[in-house]
Amino acid sequence: MDNIKTLKSKDFYKLLTEVYREVNKTKNIKEALSVLVELTSEVIGCERGSLFLYDEKTAELYSFIAQGSLQHEIRVMSSTGIVGWSFTNNQSLIIDDAYSDPRFNNIIDKMTGFQTKGVLCVPLISVSNELIGVTQMLNKKSGHFTEHDIQLVKALTEQAALAIQSKLAIEHMDKTHKKELEFLEAISKATSEIQISALLDKIIIAITYALDAERATLFVNDNKTNELYTEASIGLEKKEIRFQNHLGIAGHVFTSGEIINIPYAYADLRFNPSFDRSTGFFTRSILTAPVKNKSGKIVGVTQVLNKKYGTFNNDDISQLVAINSQISMAIENATLFDDVQNIKNYNESILESMTNAVVTINDDGGIVTCNKSGLRILNVTSQNEILNQDAVNYFLPISTILAEKIKEHHHTRQSQDILMELDLNISGEKIVSNITILPLTDVKKNKLGIMVMIEDISKEKRMKATMSRYMSSDLADQLLSSDDFTLGGSSITATILFSDIRNFTTITESIGPEETVKMLNEYFTVMVDCIQSESGMLDKFIGDAIMAVFGTPFTHNDDPDRGVRAAIAMMKALKNYNAKREKRELPIIHHGIGINTDKIVSGNIGSEKRMDFTVIGDGVNLASRIEGLCKEYGANILISESTYHALKATYRSRQIDKVIVKGKSKPIIIYEIIDHHDEVSFPNQIKVLNNFANGVEFYNKLDWDNAINSFEMALSYFAEDKPSQIYLARCRSLKINPPGKSWNGVWVMGNK
Repeated sequence: MDNIKTLKSKDFYKLLTEVYREVNKTKNIKEALSVLVELTSEVIGCERGSLFLYDEKTAELYSFIAQGSLQHEIRVMSSTGIVGWSFTNNQSLIIDDAYSDPRFNNIIDKMTGFQTKGVLCVPLISVSNELIGVTQMLNKKSGHFTEHDIQLVKALTEQAALAIQSKLAIEHMDKTHKKELEFLEAISKATSEIQISALLDKIIIAITYALDAERATLFVNDNKTNELYTEASIGLEKKEIRFQNHLGIAGHVFTSGEIINIPYAYADLRFNPSFDRSTGFFTRSILTAPVKNKSGKIVGVTQVLNKKYGTFNNDDISQLVAINSQISMAIENATLFDDVQNIKNYNESILESMTNAVVTINDDGGIVTCNKSGLRILNVTSQNEILNQDAVNYFLPISTILAEKIKEHHHTRQSQDILMELDLNISGEKIVSNITILPLTDVKKNKLGIMVMIEDISKEKRMKATMSRYMSSDLADQLLSSDDFTLGGSSITATILFSDIRNFTTITESIGPEETVKMLNEYFTVMVDCIQSESGMLDKFIGDAIMAVFGTPFTHNDDPDRGVRAAIAMMKALKNYNAKREKRELPIIHHGIGINTDKIVSGNIGSEKRMDFTVIGDGVNLASRIEGLCKEYGANILISESTYHALKATYRSRQIDKVIVKGKSKPIIIYEIIDHHDEVSFPNQIKVLNNFANGVEFYNKLDWDNAINSFEMALSYFAEDKPSQIYLARCRSLKINPPGKSWNGVWVMGNK
């Protein structure tokens, strides 16, 4: 194409028409700009050309195409460089030596290896006289750029401006429409999701896409802890964040219900940059909005970070508010499904964990479900053998009575029906069962069918249920599975534990009969758990007292230790129980525990009509006497010397006394176990015990002065130590009235 200088007027208009026609023939804005730049560069006679359009969202000038090796998009701020100056000032510009001009940026040259010499910039004006960009020509092939070149570029680009603007508008509409369709499709897919975790992930993806953001997070409020936590996020890789729901920007939005749009995060005092530092992410802009349920209550917060182009605007706010309303409804639907699913799973888990058979029958009389215990009790190997069977026909050979009851319930709206100790014929084997038949109804009380629950109460099960009241379930299982254990009298070595509540009568008078029964039920439940956790057997309750045995029906090589550990656990459990009673402003409970290890008789004792499996003997009585001594010495746990010497583990203890208990003639040594004490209940333990032990040694040597000094020293460390008080009083009395030479340090107890 010849230079414009050689063209006549009619040829020039022909050229303009050709430019307009060629630009109009293009499919999109990228092709249009490419054609326009190519034609203009050829007419002007330059080495390279570019056409920059203005992006209002980012305040940048961008070029889709540039001649030469650089083919990707170029973006520059609209106020920088030679192109930016031409655009900002709306003036054409000719520069013969680019490198001598301070406005020139040579970065592109360095990237491409191209050497820019001369520059021609001409503002691009739309048909409505609106500045929409800049045309740039580089390196005139012959001579320098002239004012005539400026006019020619203006004429060529203005001729194509209408087509360019139309294509920009169409492309913008197409992009907006496409984006809206994609967003609506994403929201539609998200809200159709019923799994809460997957739902929230999809919604967050939709938010990030719709608002052109780098990262988005949904914070949900935890009503139990008053914390906001991430339920779904983009950019956090499922890393949970938790913080109090009034803290930070998200906390402010949650508590106030306001929408916060921060264009520059680090300039806002509410922004906490610590999370940026921990993750390496750089937050520029923040848009945060509350998520409300249908009743208007705020249930969470959405936070979107870093608009890719510019900052978040009012359109983004409107869109996020609309999305949040979808989130709220979707969460409620998914949560409802989640709750229903959890209830279903919970109920199924309960059914599968039950030892009773549970069979459900629909309103047509067909068997719908049967749990594992049902398969076992009914001797069915597979659910295929029982499901979808007619219930009446299935149960008829098992029990005609049960079959008739099922038939009655099928035809009537009967309430609950209970069949006690009904014989069932299961594959030729007889079992005894308790059966409950319940109607199944929906929320509107419409009949759905019935449920049949079968409890196997055959001999072994009845025995186990009875024995479990007295011993741990694993001990009962061991007893029932034993082939060589038979009920009957036998002599064994066992450890006996007695416990008794102090001042029980006074307590009952202050709280009345109803509270007394409640107190005992609570107290016994706590104490029996401690005993059974050490495989002890509850022998009996005697009023407010407990008698337990360690070593029957099965012995262990550490039964004395089990008894002592149980006693320590009982003391600690009593402390926790008393703390709860104090909160209820109820009187606290004190009790004493006595333990003895000895030969006893174990077996069924009673008459033919009534028998108890229990233990008897002097060893049992001595344990009871030792428990009574707790009152005398102000102790919580006292054990006999036989128990003390049989212990395998080491416990904090001290020898209390050598006594002859009521009804006995032989003296015994008793020891106090103090492992349950802490520094509050027994301060300066080591100093008290050392001085007490010294005092007892001087006491046995009849050295009253040194004994008195030792016990006084013990009391100086713990004034409420009753054993030290007792010995101090004895020593002072014996110093005045010395015992005879035959005295052996034994104290004869006058009380039980």
